[in-house]
Amino acid sequence: MGFFIVFIILVFLIIVSCIKIVPQAHAYIVERLGAYHATWNVGLHFKVPIIEKVSKRVNLKEQVVDFAPQGVITKDNVTMQIDTVVYFQITDPKLYTYGVERPMMAIENLTATTLRNIIGEMELDETLTSRDIVNTKMRSILDEATDPWGIKINRVELKNIIPPREIQDSMERQMKAERERRESILRAEGEKKSAILVAEGEKESAILRAEATKEAAIRQAEGEAEAILKVQKAVAEGLKLINEAAPSKETLTLRSFEALEKVSEGKATKLIIPSEIQGLAGLAGALKETIKEDEKKSK
Repeated sequence: MGFFIVFIILVFLIIVSCIKIVPQAHAYIVERLGAYHATWNVGLHFKVPIIEKVSKRVNLKEQVVDFAPQGVITKDNVTMQIDTVVYFQITDPKLYTYGVERPMMAIENLTATTLRNIIGEMELDETLTSRDIVNTKMRSILDEATDPWGIKINRVELKNIIPPREIQDSMERQMKAERERRESILRAEGEKKSAILVAEGEKESAILRAEATKEAAIRQAEGEAEAILKVQKAVAEGLKLINEAAPSKETLTLRSFEALEKVSEGKATKLIIPSEIQGLAGLAGALKETIKEDEKKSK
């Protein structure tokens, strides 16, 4: 009875050990009697005890590997250190398992040789400014080379490009000189624009002053003309009223004397009296004498 229980337990453990659950984004390579049998994808699977075994568990997620800096020589004989980052994904677990021994080392060596070949055809300046071109070429070459291994190269990036120390010093001096040149150009352009703005401001100010002077002169002339016009209208109205009143000669004579009286009050030292007024003055004097004699006779 005890042996039977032990046997049942052993059978149960064997059955449990033969049940395999493949998680998401993974694949299991199953061998039967040492030969490839099947690729298990996500889900529940059962393997035959002793005869079958899971030889490799493959991660199907996109992976990133950062390779150490590689020494490369440019076309103009400059030695640089360049490290690369490769983004890859396993698309065929079977080819990845049986296609190449130590796939990561194979990719690293392939990356290094491809990088040396590409950089060897380029000069230093071109290398520093053509990262996208180098990345594209490397991705295309590596992707084609790793197809038999069941690996898809999604992207290749040059992480760091490190030229020799003397080259770096020379580049820094060149960049400093270029920045100083750009600064001088910007300063000169700023001064030029400032001078132009000042000149334009002075020009507009002079124009505005001239227009203001012109406007003031025009308004003054218009004011004087309007004043003269009003005076003339007043004189005309006065003459019109005088004509309508039909004044007698004696009234006109009296008004003339009143006008002479006002004129004599001024600062003038000489007066020019028209002959008509002089005659009227004589007449007035004769009238005055006549009036005096009449007064004496009445007394």
